[in-house]
Amino acid sequence: MKKLFLLVVSLCFFPVLLPAQSTLEVDANIKTSKKIMDGFMDLRFGMFIHWGPVTLRGTEIGWSRGNQVPVDEYDHLYKEFDPVLFNADKWVKTAKDAGMKYLTIIAKHHDGFCLWPTAFTNHNIMHSPYKKDIVGELAKACKKQGIKFCIYFTVLDWYDPNYPIHLPGSKEIDPKADMNKFVNTTMKGELKELVTRYHPYMLWFDGNWETPWTQKYAVEIYNYLKHSDPNVIINNRLGKGEHTEITSTTVGDYATPEQKIGALNMKDPWETCMTICHQWAWKPNDKMKSLKECIQTLSKTSGGNGNLLFNVGPMLDGRMEARQIQRLKEMGDWLKIYGESIYNTKGGPYAPNDTFATTRKGNKLFVHIFSNQPGALRLPELTGVKVLQAHFIGGAKVSFRHEANGDLLISLPMQLPDENDSVIELILDSNAENIPVIAMNKN
Repeated sequence: MKKLFLLVVSLCFFPVLLPAQSTLEVDANIKTSKKIMDGFMDLRFGMFIHWGPVTLRGTEIGWSRGNQVPVDEYDHLYKEFDPVLFNADKWVKTAKDAGMKYLTIIAKHHDGFCLWPTAFTNHNIMHSPYKKDIVGELAKACKKQGIKFCIYFTVLDWYDPNYPIHLPGSKEIDPKADMNKFVNTTMKGELKELVTRYHPYMLWFDGNWETPWTQKYAVEIYNYLKHSDPNVIINNRLGKGEHTEITSTTVGDYATPEQKIGALNMKDPWETCMTICHQWAWKPNDKMKSLKECIQTLSKTSGGNGNLLFNVGPMLDGRMEARQIQRLKEMGDWLKIYGESIYNTKGGPYAPNDTFATTRKGNKLFVHIFSNQPGALRLPELTGVKVLQAHFIGGAKVSFRHEANGDLLISLPMQLPDENDSVIELILDSNAENIPVIAMNKN
């Protein structure tokens, strides 16, 4: 009996002896399943939408608060926000015409403004002149048009008095703030509204770098969400850590490199988020990427075994810019011809570069040619794999030969069929997905 008493006392006074994963790591039993994640990665291409009252100034969402736009002015922009030309069906059709398979709306950015009628703050769309549920309308339009509906939500909120930091880049902690109340009342309440009303396929978190947000909070929210919807996908910016990687302590399901194409990774799911112009939110006369850059970004991302979440910033009246719609449609036109080499594929076995990228599915290896090489393209070390046939997708046969060292030499015409990305389909004698990653020869 005495020994039992001492054991109980020891457990009470030395909690550090308990397993760390109880509060700092996610229970493996509730993690999103591989089947669901494989389905997400098969989609390959989605639309990101940054939009809100800040479009009245044309500055960056959240980050321009207290910088380019004074705080008091920024925080009252919603009183003028009346996007009368917003049309959810047109936005979703733009995504669909681009060949995108999912759409992610910024429901709440770091400025704290909510695009749905939340009960937890008056700083929301129903207190603007517009008074319509943007998130709800997009959810309905996505369901109608067969696009997966996803929601962005930040874990920081510079507007909310209970969140301890109130300005971008600030490290000053407000002693009157109550982070526990912010997380357990406001944040959980808002997330419950979003999940139960709109049933998002995926939740895209952001803002995990500030000190008030801890790993413990992240695990708590992940558990909270997965018990509400076991199948909802969650990115890796809920927990602390680098956005570009997945580790044993990552809270979330996939990595999120930003404004750059992720590295070839056949193990961990990842998604590059990138802007079609320069700024995330709408900016007048913002420089837009060329069609070649847009298509090759998608192909290189797929070639690295990742997804591309491509951002547009609608204007203050609710319309997407005609030039952005046109650029996206051009990407969709390319995908109508070459989509087989993007959707439902695996990346590799070669890491993408500025000359080519490869994707694969079954016994097919797709070679995306970005620039013409004098005479031929050399693919090294295809040892043990034989190419049976080769042709441009939708076009002519391509001659090739296996060399003694195992390399494959593919002959190229003087002019490629598509100046943005011409795709050669190689038919192999075995499953291309089983080929291990192949290192390129060093020059």
